[in-house]
Amino acid sequence: MKLKRNAAFVTAVAMLACSASCFSSKSGRVGSVEVPTEAVTVEGVDANDAVEAAAGDAYLAIADEAWEVQYLGNKDVNGSDQLSYDAGVAHISGNGEYTVSVTADTNGFRYDETGDINGDYTIKGLGFAAVIIDNAEEVLPNAVITINSVKVDGRELELVKKSYTNTESGSVRANIFNEWVSDDGLPADARSAEGALFENGDASKPTAINDGSYSAQIVDRNEFSEWKNVEVGFTVSGL
Repeated sequence: MKLKRNAAFVTAVAMLACSASCFSSKSGRVGSVEVPTEAVTVEGVDANDAVEAAAGDAYLAIADEAWEVQYLGNKDVNGSDQLSYDAGVAHISGNGEYTVSVTADTNGFRYDETGDINGDYTIKGLGFAAVIIDNAEEVLPNAVITINSVKVDGRELELVKKSYTNTESGSVRANIFNEWVSDDGLPADARSAEGALFENGDASKPTAINDGSYSAQIVDRNEFSEWKNVEVGFTVSGL
């Protein structure tokens, strides 16, 4: 899942060639698209602190309620993945327990949102959250992710249902909050550490373990009314 924020989408491709020293830039033009041409450094902001997930890396994909603040596994590009600064990404090396996280307590994030590395910005609401293993359909196709804990600003939330794993857009994911997937519309390839949720990938044939306890919405979004830090603990099995 690779989503972009507002106008940042049209500049993202051109920005891929930008070196790690680029933080923000003045505009130039390639064809009809405005693109950065001159890097501008910001004192107190190190672009190397922005983290991008590679193949086999797990990350916490997350967006606020307005989809204006997010991290989707990419480095910050003109404010499109502002939570990439100091994002906690875990390389999946085998079965075991891992942790991923995002934080708004960085100079890069504060500068993106306020124009001041000392500015204050509190994220509001939750639009989406999932643990995603990048390119896992190719490198870790049998991985199963089980969400064990979700912490918001150090406070552990109740998991109201159980997570499942599915493959989407080449990556393996476990939704934490995805309002577009209803409990009676889980994907046909949904699986858990206990087994497949549907027989032979047929969404009309739920297995015995598919008893309504699995969901794409395993937390109460109201717990994210205001936040700066989110940490998710999970187990990988099936490898």
